[in-house]
Amino acid sequence: MSGEMKELVERIVRALVDSPEEVVVREIRGRDSAILEIKVSKRDVGELIGKKGKNITALRTIVTGAGKGKRYVVEVIEENRHHSGDSHVKQA
Repeated sequence: MSGEMKELVERIVRALVDSPEEVVVREIRGRDSAILEIKVSKRDVGELIGKKGKNITALRTIVTGAGKGKRYVVEVIEENRHHSGDSHVKQA
């Protein structure tokens, strides 16, 4: 399933946001698990997370179901433009 989960997440996220060209998904793989980091434009973070976290929760549910036994962690990385381009994880 190498890369397939990343591609699935990219397709879903691009369908949710207003600036699909700015979507970046990075997969960090371990032996039994992987982290999927999602970056979207600052104005699209709310669309990705959704009201009361419904969109990101649904995305995490899809990833868990499609993971075929591998554990995936989905994180939204929000650019912090006030501190020289540093990033931080948006808790959803």
